[in-house]
Amino acid sequence: MGVAMSFATSQALAADFSDPTWPCIQRKVAGLSMGLMWQNPTENVALGDDLKGPVHDLAAALTLQRVDMDAAKGMVADFTGRHGADRDVLQEVFAQVFHSVESRRTRIMGGIGRVSTGQIELAQRIDDARSEMDRLMALPEPDYDQVDKLEEQLDWDDRIYRERQQTVSYLCESPVLLEKRLFAIAQLLQEAAG
Repeated sequence: MGVAMSFATSQALAADFSDPTWPCIQRKVAGLSMGLMWQNPTENVALGDDLKGPVHDLAAALTLQRVDMDAAKGMVADFTGRHGADRDVLQEVFAQVFHSVESRRTRIMGGIGRVSTGQIELAQRIDDARSEMDRLMALPEPDYDQVDKLEEQLDWDDRIYRERQQTVSYLCESPVLLEKRLFAIAQLLQEAAG
């Protein structure tokens, strides 16, 4: 019961109670809106053939997490120096970055849900095994071989549970970091567009 209670407590700290499998403190936001990051987006930006490749290349580079914001700023300056600072073109760069990062974020959030569901199931299995051990030990002649097996499995399950809890904390930060990056890239591109 202790592990399930611990998991329930960590869930109680989550800001969103609508999804009992969401273990993160941050509120679960299933999908992001590009319109919240890019002011007054133009519908259906059409790029000339000469811009499609450079826009795609810049967007692909900005999508990479290993590209820090100083390097991104340099890439955007280089791009605008070569191709101009047309707002619609830079919006298309952001749209491509947005769709790529949002797709990654969605996959990560799905993984968080799967890990959380596995943790809930493992916590229940641990509680069931503890109850079974208590039941066996209350018998007039306990089956100590069975109790030893249960105890060994409990130790293993408990170890796995605790290691996964550390992973969940790390995973919960990933969507937040991606959101922050998207906002920073949107701001960088809009500033470049003037």
